[in-house]
Amino acid sequence: MTLKEAKVGQTVTVKKLTGEGAIKRRIMDMGITKGTEIYIRKVAPLGDPVEVTVRGYELSLRKSDAEMVEI
Repeated sequence: MTLKEAKVGQTVTVKKLTGEGAIKRRIMDMGITKGTEIYIRKVAPLGDPVEVTVRGYELSLRKSDAEMVEI
């Protein structure tokens, strides 16, 4: 399952990051690493972006980025 498929209100744990190079590095720089807990706060009406809470701060992710985070 990926972060894109998670439901609002769920708290999930990151199992693996997929993707290559700069995109993977950018996701990791945002604080999303293996073992991190992520709370799904909101999803925009059209599904993009997804608002999450990671390590005590709020973050918005595009669907394409959320797809690279396996939970």
